[in-house]
Amino acid sequence: MTDYEVIIGLETHIQLNTVTKIFCSCKADSWFDPPNTNICPVCTGLPGVLPVLNKSAVEKGALLAAAMHAQLRPLSFFDRKNYFYPDLPKGYQISQYDQSLAFGGYLDLPMPASAGRPAYVRHVGIIKLHLEEDAGKTKNVGGERWTDFNRCGVPLVEMVTGPDLRSADEAAQYLIRLRQLLRWIGVSEADMERGQLRCDANVSIRPVGATYLNPKTEIKNVNSIESVRDAILKEVERQIREVEAGHKIEAWTLEWDEDKQVLRKMRSKETEADYRYFREPDLLPIRLTEEWKAEILSALPELPLERRQRFMDAYELPEYDAEILTSERRLSDYFEQAVLAYRGDPKRVSNWLMNEILRMLNERGLTADALRLTPTYLADILRLVDSGQINTSTGKSLVEKVEATGKSPQQIVAEEGLAKVSDDAAIRAVCQEVLSESPKEVEAYRAGKQTLMGWFVGQVMKKMRGKADPTLARQILEELLS
Repeated sequence: MTDYEVIIGLETHIQLNTVTKIFCSCKADSWFDPPNTNICPVCTGLPGVLPVLNKSAVEKGALLAAAMHAQLRPLSFFDRKNYFYPDLPKGYQISQYDQSLAFGGYLDLPMPASAGRPAYVRHVGIIKLHLEEDAGKTKNVGGERWTDFNRCGVPLVEMVTGPDLRSADEAAQYLIRLRQLLRWIGVSEADMERGQLRCDANVSIRPVGATYLNPKTEIKNVNSIESVRDAILKEVERQIREVEAGHKIEAWTLEWDEDKQVLRKMRSKETEADYRYFREPDLLPIRLTEEWKAEILSALPELPLERRQRFMDAYELPEYDAEILTSERRLSDYFEQAVLAYRGDPKRVSNWLMNEILRMLNERGLTADALRLTPTYLADILRLVDSGQINTSTGKSLVEKVEATGKSPQQIVAEEGLAKVSDDAAIRAVCQEVLSESPKEVEAYRAGKQTLMGWFVGQVMKKMRGKADPTLARQILEELLS
């Protein structure tokens, strides 16, 4: 049987999080609005109206292009893309064609090691990146086709990769990294369930070692990263069966049925000639001056993969820690601010953040920047533990108390008397009390059950509300039991 190589390219539509739509003053986010209530004569294409370009959409599109290492054009144009579909009220879409906002670009994907394969980086080139307006959406209701125009005119960036991906896992990883980047630079919420990040996958196969490209199929209507992975795997299986049976692969557009986990043919795939592009006569070209470009790019932060590598190099964090801590920008900023305030081992900050802070964020549905437990307060707690003023258990309880009250760790320790007790006489008295109350355990320990020492220390800590110095308590217990 022939071994086949999978060739995948992804087309993504990214909804920019502007306040208003790209060519009118209707609000851009209408997710919770009733159908056909967030519309106006411009976005529904009524006769005689004129579009007015949203400056913020251009700036967010340019920022994304820069983050994707693309080249920004000083002069770009809008075009009309002509096609007829129920949710496209004008009969054409205002898009960009040959002179788009940016060109080129790439995204590198660190792929983890797996069974029999070392870790590697997949370089994914970008062959198209342009601004356009969104269409509406249709759905079947009781055998009828209903249309909602609320989404018409929402600003999008369409981004198309080269045929550079080689597996469904790589395609999923591309979407994970792209979603991370979009949220990191603040241009899109990138929620696939709300259609803020949509993906079509172009899939073909060829014999391993071949350099030519075979006809591809396009998979549409996938609304999650797992669905993209599943749909690609199904289509690869189908294409291999077809080729092995002696059939040719036809360039169809396929629809993914999430509920039944099957692909269906929608229509033959359009070509660019079908769209009859021509310049949009109602819009001036975009002139991206050097001054405007510099202003836009001043908002470009350190990118997540760059920060991930810096965390490993500068702070000597393991790759696992660096990956978690750069998964979201506000969490990453929190970590770095805590490290600067702590002035100690960054790995210690990482451990507390990934265990105590992440648990709190998940339980309360918060982001790191919304915590009352500031990075400085976390550093204060670590220094209190390091200095021996409180023990680790008390430090962990302080995390919750600071978040609940907003008070400083030092204030709570003083008000509640949480400082660690290191007085020999006080701890000795409690140790003697524990031993006198536990004759059976004392007998078992002296008979050789040394593991009971941990239990004795725990009882002392319980009686002293966690404030005893556990090391001193253990020494005193060992002395008394001997």
